[in-house]
Amino acid sequence: MSKARTIRNGKLGNKVLELAERDGRFFGLVDREILVEGDDADDVWRQLHDDAGKSDPKYFGFDGARKRFLTFFPNGFHSDAYASQERDYKLAAKAKLDDTAPLEKAVDGAGFGEAVLAVFRATNMLSPFEKTRLQDVLRGPRADDFVQAAARFTRDGGKLHLLAMEQALKPHDNAKWTVTTYLPYLWRPDTHMFLKPEATKDFATRVGHRFASEYEARLSLAVYENLLDLVSKTERELADMRPRDRIDIQSFIWVVGDYQEGRETITNRTG
Repeated sequence: MSKARTIRNGKLGNKVLELAERDGRFFGLVDREILVEGDDADDVWRQLHDDAGKSDPKYFGFDGARKRFLTFFPNGFHSDAYASQERDYKLAAKAKLDDTAPLEKAVDGAGFGEAVLAVFRATNMLSPFEKTRLQDVLRGPRADDFVQAAARFTRDGGKLHLLAMEQALKPHDNAKWTVTTYLPYLWRPDTHMFLKPEATKDFATRVGHRFASEYEARLSLAVYENLLDLVSKTERELADMRPRDRIDIQSFIWVVGDYQEGRETITNRTG
């Protein structure tokens, strides 16, 4: 029997995670103790994060997340209270985007800067600072570059398009996940997700997903794909609640991830 070799490592809070291989079998270790094993490296690494995350004091799993969401919206996604607080204003922003900067035209079109700026201003999902910096972007010489890159990323999720958005935003100190994911999320809420980092990391911690430890502020396709994995898992867990799209999933993540002990109302909405 050969000696085990570490092929990947990371951290989850204060815990040290390792993925080791020996004779074609993979082992997931937490603080040098084997927690999970299997024949597929990626599956073992994912399961290691899921299992290790359950020991976090903030963890309450999807059952706890569901309970938390239903504290605010007892009738779930299909209620007037939920629609008025969480869904309608996002649908209105989407309708505005589809009407004034439709995806298929934005991919190669020019002159959509003002229309897109108005859509960013139509919600409180970005901070005032991000919106102010966006004004400089969308009224400047890189406006078409940003809008086209966002549209192309919406269509195929390509790394080069994410990089192109970063290049257009970086001179204005606005290469943020909130900014780069906003338009794809509104154009195609069946496919893409808006990323509000702190609330999403908190949610991931509470349901034991590796996004909490692998998130980076730097724009990278790996981070976004990790987000989509969290979203897909959440969709599966909530299937019986009949979420219509990722507008509902994003609202669920926001409500649960903005958790504050003892708080039973939602105020100062920025998600």
